[in-house]
Amino acid sequence: MLSFDIAWRRSVLRSVVLVVASLVASGCGRHYPPPHSLPAPVVNSQVGPGDVLEVVVVGEDKLPKDYEVQPDGSLDFPYAPAIRVAGLEPRQIAVAIGEHLVDAKFLAKPQVQVKVKQFNSKKIQIIGQVAKPGPMVYQDGMTLVQAISAAGWFTPLADTNHVQVIRRMEGDKSANAVVSVDAITDNARPDVKLQQGDTIKVDQRLF
Repeated sequence: MLSFDIAWRRSVLRSVVLVVASLVASGCGRHYPPPHSLPAPVVNSQVGPGDVLEVVVVGEDKLPKDYEVQPDGSLDFPYAPAIRVAGLEPRQIAVAIGEHLVDAKFLAKPQVQVKVKQFNSKKIQIIGQVAKPGPMVYQDGMTLVQAISAAGWFTPLADTNHVQVIRRMEGDKSANAVVSVDAITDNARPDVKLQQGDTIKVDQRLF
């Protein structure tokens, strides 16, 4: 009888251990804040100061191709100096350059192609408990985890389960959401796609 009792207790203990291990492995028992309700990010292809553009005029291979938007928002293009491009999209810039080339009598029917090589004017801000807080150049498609990784990841004091994402909206409005990076890294929730102008705030966790 005694040996049966010991065997039964060992069996129960093994079952408890297996259940606990299963819970830990699956992430069960962790408490995450509710899913965020941030508006979907808006894609913005307008250029600004510091952006690097590639401008190709078909048939004019001797013209330089790389140009940087100046601090005043202008583009210093040959035969069409000081074109105001800040706030324009690449296709609008191509039209503006073409019109200037016609006005300068450089070409009668120019074919201009413009694409952005580097968006330096698009930034996000990361503040609080990360290794390298401050502004960061935004790349299209950037996610929350990618941004925090680029900032050197969290400090030991960071509240990784309650990260604030503040998103600018039209009309000087903003949306504020609490996102659990723990849930993202545990594969319990998808990563959050960021938008130009977002602010990420990482508070210190409460002990």
